[in-house]
Amino acid sequence: MSEMITADLVDLELDLSAETKEAAARSLAARMVALGRVTDLEGFLADVAAREAQMPTGLDGGIGIPHCRSAHVTEPTLAFGRSARGIDFGAPDGPADLIFLIAAPAGADDAHLTILSSLARHLMDAEFTGALRSAEDADAVAALISGEDRAASAREASGAREASGAREAREAREAPGTSADSEAPATPSATPDTGAPATPETATSDAPATPATAAEPFRVVAVTSCPTGIAHTYMAAESLENAAREAGVEITVETQGSAGFTRLDPAVIAAADGVVFAHDVPVRDKERFAGKPTVDVGVKAGINRPAELLTEVRDKAARGETTAPTGPTPVDNAGDSGDGYGTKLRKWLMSGVSYMVPFVAAGGLLIALGFAIGGWKIDKAPSVAEHFIWTDHTSWAALLFQIGGLAFAFLVPVLAGYIAYGMADRPGLVPGFVGGSVAVTINAGFLGGLAAGLLAGAVVMGIQRARIPAVLRGIMPVVVIPLISSAVVGFLMFLVVGKPIASLQSALTDWLEGLSGANAVILGIILGLMMCFDLGGPLNKVAYAFAIGGLTHPTDGSLKVMAAAMAAGMVPPLAMALATTVRGRLFTKTERENGKAAWFLGASFITEGAIPFAAADPLRVIPASMAGGAVTGALSMAFGCTLRAPHGGVFVVPLIGQPLLYLVAIAAGVCVSTAVVVLLKGARKTTPSGPADEAAPAEERVAATV
Repeated sequence: MSEMITADLVDLELDLSAETKEAAARSLAARMVALGRVTDLEGFLADVAAREAQMPTGLDGGIGIPHCRSAHVTEPTLAFGRSARGIDFGAPDGPADLIFLIAAPAGADDAHLTILSSLARHLMDAEFTGALRSAEDADAVAALISGEDRAASAREASGAREASGAREAREAREAPGTSADSEAPATPSATPDTGAPATPETATSDAPATPATAAEPFRVVAVTSCPTGIAHTYMAAESLENAAREAGVEITVETQGSAGFTRLDPAVIAAADGVVFAHDVPVRDKERFAGKPTVDVGVKAGINRPAELLTEVRDKAARGETTAPTGPTPVDNAGDSGDGYGTKLRKWLMSGVSYMVPFVAAGGLLIALGFAIGGWKIDKAPSVAEHFIWTDHTSWAALLFQIGGLAFAFLVPVLAGYIAYGMADRPGLVPGFVGGSVAVTINAGFLGGLAAGLLAGAVVMGIQRARIPAVLRGIMPVVVIPLISSAVVGFLMFLVVGKPIASLQSALTDWLEGLSGANAVILGIILGLMMCFDLGGPLNKVAYAFAIGGLTHPTDGSLKVMAAAMAAGMVPPLAMALATTVRGRLFTKTERENGKAAWFLGASFITEGAIPFAAADPLRVIPASMAGGAVTGALSMAFGCTLRAPHGGVFVVPLIGQPLLYLVAIAAGVCVSTAVVVLLKGARKTTPSGPADEAAPAEERVAATV
């Protein structure tokens, strides 16, 4: 690790230049920039902040480890700072006095990441952290972190052991009654009675007997992972291993980190008495651990309270609890169980929407192309399996339309199936898909799919909590759960909740069809604000899901809603691209580069293209985006623009009703957002040096910003 950290990357008086975690990261990152390890300070700090926003990086014991992967890092680098006052990194036990800033390139190789993981494990060693607190100069700290001091200490200890062994052997040879020329072994064990070396021939039944068998230890397998896969992953593994040694527990840990991971031997998993998941990202191949008592927590719990986790899994095994996954699921999982019901519900719904969108995009675009090539009556064409003319464009249009229709028919079942999957893991898939298909059958549509998914997940979770005899556990996931849950969900959807939801869906369709005038404009404004508020986040997905839900039973009103949603979603990235073009001096070099890509992203209806700008300056970018999105949504609805394709941006303009007015609506919103963001950025306070600062480096100008 010697090339990753040098004395120039060590600051033993960090508190003199930094009082907050942001300032600490900036101070340490500036050292990386000075050495050419980081190419863009602001871009790198934005990546650090984004990682920090996922979960605080403070650890018990006074340690802070801000870290990230970034395209602005040229080589894996580690900077270290020590603060006498302490800096708050969100650890439960208070501020951190040891701060490690870890910078990994976006494509860092496995060897470097393995070295960084080794450092993470050493942070669990009190002797190591104590040495860092007492070191008096930067060179000593760099040597200690890089492992040079540890290696030297190991060599000294090894030499001492060898010298001691040689001295003992010499003393034994020189002892009275011992022949110097003897070739007998120097250290044979002797029997109590004769003093002769113990051999199979001389051993007797009078000798102390070694127990034939010892009590079997409790065996645990564990998986640790974190979003970046650099630090917390390996620290949790080390912490669990240390706690297991103290408790007399056998543990084998699979670290699913950035350097890849080696799957546990199936025999080790089969022999395990319990499982611990300490993770902040989905556990890969989680089904390998089915049938075991399981504790499922966030990665920081694995670092901070490993002994409790081992005790908990031992208690579960003793009680014989059912081991089917019932806690946080593999879809969009933060790993901890402290989320409120509202947060969990949002995650469940978003998991269904995220799996549904590809079906919507593929099916919707194919349907739209079929209409574009074959005309509006292409939906009346006979099946291409029975009638297809290779030289007739209408047959090709019918082929596209019918393939798209089949893909689009999966929309509601996939939505329901993966909502249930988000709630109850794989056992939720079958009843979810069945419930979604029932929703399609009874014309309950998009709302029916939502209800079916939630019902299926709830039913499976209820079954999983029941105490099941050990003899039946093996067939639960493949026979019992699918059978019972599908029957219950089908009954509820057909006879209890399905018909009322179908009536509500019909009423919603009629309402959209009757929208006109001011009501349509207001709906367009609301859709525009939602599409641009979090730039691809949950609120954006809610608005988009509402729009594509109408495409399951397309009417003039639902097609207008789809058009307004897509138009508004194109505004933020296009506006940021235009703003970086007309007033580039208001943006950093990285933002200007991102602006070039944002042209294509915005034109393709990828709202996330504006996220880098919002992450760096949310108080100016988000309001500006919302203002433009509201204008575009309102104009699209007022112009009566319609859209049958759920995606595609400007590339599907030929499929849009009122295409020229549609482009006018988008252009108007882009101009509004651009004007607002330029006005807000131009009005921000700067240092008294004023315009002369424009020639200063980007990081200095941004640092002067209020």
